[in-house]
Amino acid sequence: MITAHRFSLTGAGIQATLAHLLRSPAAKADAEAMLFSVKTFAAAMLAYYIALSVGLPKPSWAIVTVYIVSQTSAGASFSRGVYRFAGTIVGAAATVAIVPNFVNDPMACSVALALWIGLCLYLSLLDRTPRAYAFVLAGYTASLIGFPSVFDPGAVFDTASVRVQEISLGILCAVLVHRLVLPKPMTCLFTGKLSATLRDARRLAGDALKGLPEAKTRRERHQLAADLLALQGLATHLPYDPVLLTPRRDRLQRIHVRLARLLPLAAEIEERIHALAGGTPSQPHELAELLREVEAWITSTDVSERDSVAIHLIGRARLLRAWIGADARAHAEQLAANLAGHLAEMIGLLHDCDRLGRDIAARSQDDEPYHWGGGAGRYVYHRDGWMAARAAAGAAAGIVLGCAFWIWSAWPDGGMAVSILGVACALFGNVDTPAPNVVKYMIGSVYGVAISLAYNFVILPRVTDFAVLVAVLAPAMLFAGSLQARPQTTFMALGITLTVPLLGGLGASYTGGFAESLNSVVALFAGTAFAVVSMTLFQTVPVDAAIHRLLRSSRRDVARRARGAGPDERHWTSLMVDRAALLLPRLGLSSMSAPDMLDETLRHLRIGHAVGQLHKTAPGGTIGKETGELLSAIAVRFGAAPRREPGETSSLIGRTETLLMLVAGSSIANRRQLLDLLVDLRFALGPTESGERGS
Repeated sequence: MITAHRFSLTGAGIQATLAHLLRSPAAKADAEAMLFSVKTFAAAMLAYYIALSVGLPKPSWAIVTVYIVSQTSAGASFSRGVYRFAGTIVGAAATVAIVPNFVNDPMACSVALALWIGLCLYLSLLDRTPRAYAFVLAGYTASLIGFPSVFDPGAVFDTASVRVQEISLGILCAVLVHRLVLPKPMTCLFTGKLSATLRDARRLAGDALKGLPEAKTRRERHQLAADLLALQGLATHLPYDPVLLTPRRDRLQRIHVRLARLLPLAAEIEERIHALAGGTPSQPHELAELLREVEAWITSTDVSERDSVAIHLIGRARLLRAWIGADARAHAEQLAANLAGHLAEMIGLLHDCDRLGRDIAARSQDDEPYHWGGGAGRYVYHRDGWMAARAAAGAAAGIVLGCAFWIWSAWPDGGMAVSILGVACALFGNVDTPAPNVVKYMIGSVYGVAISLAYNFVILPRVTDFAVLVAVLAPAMLFAGSLQARPQTTFMALGITLTVPLLGGLGASYTGGFAESLNSVVALFAGTAFAVVSMTLFQTVPVDAAIHRLLRSSRRDVARRARGAGPDERHWTSLMVDRAALLLPRLGLSSMSAPDMLDETLRHLRIGHAVGQLHKTAPGGTIGKETGELLSAIAVRFGAAPRREPGETSSLIGRTETLLMLVAGSSIANRRQLLDLLVDLRFALGPTESGERGS
């Protein structure tokens, strides 16, 4: 009995352990990766079967297209398929227009194709939305069709036509399988990420109220910036999702605007609380009580009660701001009134985000009034035309050099090598340092070539039935497909999934030519190796240079807003949050201090917000003149190249404090608004040491 009892307990423990393991994130990721791989392989085999049935000359391109188009969610697969189809049509048309016009000059034809690929890369880098994939494919397709046709321009139309048919078939099969067979809606991924982001936002707000160490709240601000960029990336695919109701665009815009505004607002509240606690003991009792109640509201889990309490707290904060600020002359009173106003704004933001999050999750179509008056606004992307042009010129230069060697050496398979070079420049040229990604692809290609040769000369000669062919292909392709579903191994997996169909003998009929296969392998590795060298020389941007360029863009826009130009208020916060999110992955590779650089970007956001509002609300008379002079000094300071002169920021802070005292002693109509903006500007300029370090 005792033994049986112990065995029963042991069996129950094993079951519990297995259940825990199966519910773990790692097991879930493995299951999702395997499901993606099975569906992608099924779509690839369907495309291959149809291509063989209708007699397409290179059905392997249909398989390759399936693996390029397929994404882990149905919405992303569909949007990628749509843009790939559009890019393929445009790229094929451009190739047909370019190649015959340079029938007697292969080098001129190669230069024209290289310039087209560079132009497509330039447009894709400027776009930064899923539409960018259409530009990438327009260059990718021109490279695949154009360079092998340079010495055979008469066949370019037929080649382009067949390639479009093969690619379109692959797109159709990938989209249908991922959309109809156990689809993974992007809406579910989005709502899950949104829920996590809202928790991060409430945690950031709560920690700002507690006055926790700056390092903790800084990490949470950085996390929220990254969350916003990830949410925007998911949201762009929602219109293509296979669900009856997707979240409304205006609601997505509204919640983004509110979360983006919360990012600097939390820092502003945190600084006011530290200032009142550290140097001014005259903080009103009512404000301290309000802070405790707001903190309790943020941590509350009762959603129904939270709504009614939020309305009450907003009213209290506004009344407190009006009461303290009615005759605020002392610095502590100005800070307390400013803090009360920011608390009302933060409560309204969080309450609106709660309601919007519930409405988005429930697909509600009802509209209710919102507490925060920011309205809706589209996500604003940072775009750098000079950096895009530099990458495009580098890609074109590398391709031209590769073509020159090919034509000069009269290498028979050089067209294939250069086409691979062009594909690498188009596919991998959207990051600062593309060469490491090409190296990962090249490593995957080594495995892909080994698998291809095994299939081509050992396995496929014994296969006489399509069902058997599917069975023998399954182990390698399913394993590679599961790797493709994982971000850390995607590029390596592409080297396998794109190489095996092209080199593994998956044509319209079995050929088995060893010399032809060997020449193709040499061309593959020559083109990829030259792409690594070319991208290292011409398309690599040092990470510190990219960071400094982002910071210079932010400084320049602060100066423009101080002059009354630059991005408007609806776009300013979104633009700066996007820049902060772009800094995050770069700072991990930089020698510079990550917290300093990110904090400086958020400081620029706050300064730009304050000076833009001051420019619009400055009155006439002496105060208006002083405000104009302060804004001009800020425009000069931030419009010039960064300097480390010790008195510059102190001078701006001193002028801001002087103007604060002047406005506090006046009786102008918008006195309270000007005081709030000047307090915001004073804190945004920061202590002298911080301002001189990064500004």
